[in-house]
Amino acid sequence: MKNKTDGAGVPAAACSPEHALYLKKRRREGLLVQIARFSLLVALFGAWELVAAVKLVDPFIISSPSRIAVQIAALAADGSLFYHIGVTLWETLAGFAIAVALGTGTALLLWWSERLRRVLEPYIVVLNSLPKIALGPVIIIWFGTGSAAIVFITVLIGVIIATMQMLGGFLATDKNKILLLRSMGANKRQILQKLVLPSALPQFVGMLKICVGMAWIGSIMGEYIVSKAGLGYLIVYGGQVFKLDLVMAATVILCALAAGMYALVALAERLLVRR
Repeated sequence: MKNKTDGAGVPAAACSPEHALYLKKRRREGLLVQIARFSLLVALFGAWELVAAVKLVDPFIISSPSRIAVQIAALAADGSLFYHIGVTLWETLAGFAIAVALGTGTALLLWWSERLRRVLEPYIVVLNSLPKIALGPVIIIWFGTGSAAIVFITVLIGVIIATMQMLGGFLATDKNKILLLRSMGANKRQILQKLVLPSALPQFVGMLKICVGMAWIGSIMGEYIVSKAGLGYLIVYGGQVFKLDLVMAATVILCALAAGMYALVALAERLLVRR
C-alpha cells in the first residue's frame, strides 16, 4: 500500500502538524481561487446574457451566450466546427513548436559564442520591433495561400521572443558558479549541461507561457491575411457578411483553446518543479 504524499511529494506521515495545517490552508486557498474564477466567469456570461435579453445593447452588435451556443451547435451539426478548429490548432501547434525549438537553439548558439552574440544582437532587436504583418504580402508570394504561410507567420512572431527570453535566462546564470566549475576543470559543454541549462529551466517555462499567446496571435493574424479555413477565417467571413454571432462564437472557441493550451504548459511547469 502506497503512502499518501503532500503536494510536494513528501510522505504525509512525515509532516509535522504545523506543516500539515499549512498544506491544508494551501489546498483550501487553491480551491477558493478556482471557485472564484468559475463564479466570475458565470457572472460575466450571465450579465452578458441579461444585457442582450433586455436589449440594453442591441444583441445584433454584442450577440449573447445563448446565441453563441446556438451558432456553435449549428457549426457542429454541419461538420465544419471541428474542421476549422483542427486547421487553426494544427497551425498554432506547428508554429509554436518550431518557434520554441528555433528560439532555444539560437539562444544556445548565441550563449556559446560571445562574438556571434555581439554581431547578431542589433539584428535581433530590429527583427523584434518589425511589424510582422507588414511582411504579409511577401510571405504570401514566398509560401502561397496555404497553411505554410500561416505557420511561417506564427514562427516569425514567436521565434524572436523565444530567443531573447532564453538568451536572458542563459546569461543570468550565476557567474561565481561558472568560475567554480571552471576551477574544477569543467569544459564549456559540461558547464552548459550541468549548470546553465538547469538554472534556465524557470526561464524556459516562462518562455513557453509567452510563446503560447504569441502562437495564437500569429496563427490568427495569418488567417486574417490569407486563409481558406480556420477560426480566423470564420471571424473574417462573419465580419464580412455581418454574422456577428459567428464572429463571437469563433472568438469564444479561440479563448477556450488558448486557455487549454496554457493550462497544459502550467501543468508541465508543476511537474518540472516537483522533479
